Amino acid sequence: MPGDSDMTSIVQRIARQALVTYRSPPRVGEEAGKSFLENHGKLRSLMSEVRAADLKLVPRRAADSPPGVPPYHHGAPPVTYMHICETDHFSMGVFLLKSGASIPLHDHPGMHGMLKVMYGKVRISCFDRLERPAGSPQVAPPLPPAQMDSLRRSVLRSTGEYTEESGPCVLSPDRDNLHQIDAVDGPTAFMDILAPPYDPDDGRDCHYYKVLTEAEVKHTEQKEKEVWLMEISQPPDFWCGGEPYPGPEVCL
Repeated sequence: MPGDSDMTSIVQRIARQALVTYRSPPRVGEEAGKSFLENHGKLRSLMSEVRAADLKLVPRRAADSPPGVPPYHHGAPPVTYMHICETDHFSMGVFLLKSGASIPLHDHPGMHGMLKVMYGKVRISCFDRLERPAGSPQVAPPLPPAQMDSLRRSVLRSTGEYTEESGPCVLSPDRDNLHQIDAVDGPTAFMDILAPPYDPDDGRDCHYYKVLTEAEVKHTEQKEKEVWLMEISQPPDFWCGGEPYPGPEVCL
């Protein structure tokens, strides 16, 4: 950004650019304007450059565990979060996944997001909601009415693997808004920006889903990659702990 000196950390530059980009983002169903697209492009470019060393992150190795025992046993959380900064417009931090851990399929209501892998490898499966057709799918075994109401017609947009050499993974209110993130071949960490931050009081709570299998849904007109998701409670084997962020301070 103009006026930035070489002494300004890239984390600080990313935070400043995120603030400019997400000050007035396009809302659900609204087309992005030229200014937002230009600023979003600058943010993507900065996120493409950042590396673990810029955050003073030391890549972790899988803990030695007996066969069949996940490395996050003994009550330790499978995922931890390092808080970097948060404003009314965006939040920024780092998620660290232990070997074999996943962040279950979840949504980002009315939110934009961008994540960049710092080390290791993640598999990200991205979904979008579709308009619900008249009627409901035939589910076997049949579901109670309350659970039928929690079904969401969706489409699997993409499944891809990301490393530190990959560009950022981007989501918007209308595109790739639901995703599942799995650690692949060992521990991994990624930097994450969400705009605006989750806020249940403002209609932005995090909801979890499971994909109904073809055996469960008897729906002959289902198109390729279309799926039915069922909203569920937070899975009991997933929870997120906190740990200190070791990198450069961000001032906004």
